[in-house]
Amino acid sequence: MQLVDNNTFLQQLGALFESTKVKGTIWLTHKRLTHNGDDTVMKEEHESDEIREYPCIVRVTDGKKAAFSTKILSIDLDKFHSAYGALLKASMTTLRKRDKKREKQRAEQLAKRKQRMADPVVIDGPKRGNGRRKRQRQVKAALKHADMKERAAKREEARTKQ
Repeated sequence: MQLVDNNTFLQQLGALFESTKVKGTIWLTHKRLTHNGDDTVMKEEHESDEIREYPCIVRVTDGKKAAFSTKILSIDLDKFHSAYGALLKASMTTLRKRDKKREKQRAEQLAKRKQRMADPVVIDGPKRGNGRRKRQRQVKAALKHADMKERAAKREEARTKQ
């Protein structure tokens, strides 16, 4: 991951937002930087009197080739956040609105499918004569329903083992 200064970071982030305007994903992470380079374990010293300020690190990646970060000192934080916030607000126009109608429709279909699995298939009608074909379709549907229940039970069993 490439460490760049704040202005370069904002310029590259703007370019990354532009490149993923039609399709793409960007991951942003913000962390307090506590590692000073000597060792990874922070030493507990008697620094309770002294207030220690830690820099902040902001990382960006698109999951493929672009990955860069910047270190923000506490004195530059307000300036950086105002520019960063403006860039994010300008880039939020490309976000898609969630399709709640489609999500609701899928949830209803799933509930309907579960209800059908819970209800048994009723087989009625004569074995011979009028209604024979209807009965054959019902028997076939009952066999398919039993097979579907068996597969769902196996899936659930496999899921509980993991």
